[in-house]
Amino acid sequence: MEDNKNLHQQLLEAGVHFGHLKKKWNPKMLPYIFAEKNGIHIIDLNKTIEGLDEAAAALKSIAKSGKKIMFVATKKQAKEIVAEAAAKANMPFVTERWLGGMLTNFQTIRKSVKKMQSIEKMLGDGTMDSVTKKERLTLTRSKDKMEKVLGGIANMSRTPAALFIVDISHEHIALAEAKRLGISTFAMVDTNSDPTKVDFSIPSNDDATKSIAIITNYLTAAILEGLQERSEVKEEETEEVVENTRGLDMNDEGTEKPEGGRGRGRSRTGNTSGNKPGSRQGSGNGRPSANKR
Repeated sequence: MEDNKNLHQQLLEAGVHFGHLKKKWNPKMLPYIFAEKNGIHIIDLNKTIEGLDEAAAALKSIAKSGKKIMFVATKKQAKEIVAEAAAKANMPFVTERWLGGMLTNFQTIRKSVKKMQSIEKMLGDGTMDSVTKKERLTLTRSKDKMEKVLGGIANMSRTPAALFIVDISHEHIALAEAKRLGISTFAMVDTNSDPTKVDFSIPSNDDATKSIAIITNYLTAAILEGLQERSEVKEEETEEVVENTRGLDMNDEGTEKPEGGRGRGRSRTGNTSGNKPGSRQGSGNGRPSANKR
């Protein structure tokens, strides 16, 4: 309870409760609006905390399962905050420009990423030293341009399991692609947006830098917890495998192997009759056979 009070105070100080002008509101945000003051809607922070906790729990579960969560925020005031948070959690992000088809046409985007990485490798290993200065400059500019847009998803080999979006009205293309592919969506939703368009909506001010920072960092902390738990589970599984392997080795060492690699009940020479190797078998009384002269 004290944690919620503390979080409530932090959200209040960050200005998370400030919405848009009344004339710009979306009627579907009515359940999340606490009051109106000076023509501006005030968001109910209790609803914000509820949405924040639900989103954090879901993102933690996704991270624990080893799946990727893409951060999307191309607004000027959100770029650096979101890029830093995504980098901290080792998650893909888009903060410059959303390319149409970045999810729905992912294979083509991957080709562009590979091309960017190929140019970067050639520039680094000295392969391009033999080309002219103009060609080298052209390739460098091309790489920088692609890296600006695609750098955040360079290590993403497949489509993510979830998207965290700042301002769904501004990132409507990303939201539409995610919904088309059935990707879970998490978003900061202001009073001018439709909260029903996302799976996990967090009613909050998506324009103020402090508001974006506190919501993003809270969710990033939950993702990091999920990754930490995943790492601990992997370590425990590894330890169990090692212990089981040691147990098998101990059993093998404690098992006495038959001498000479032969079956049970045989002597070292392999002769079960007790006679010398190469001699004829006796009649049973230890005397020679009657036919022998």
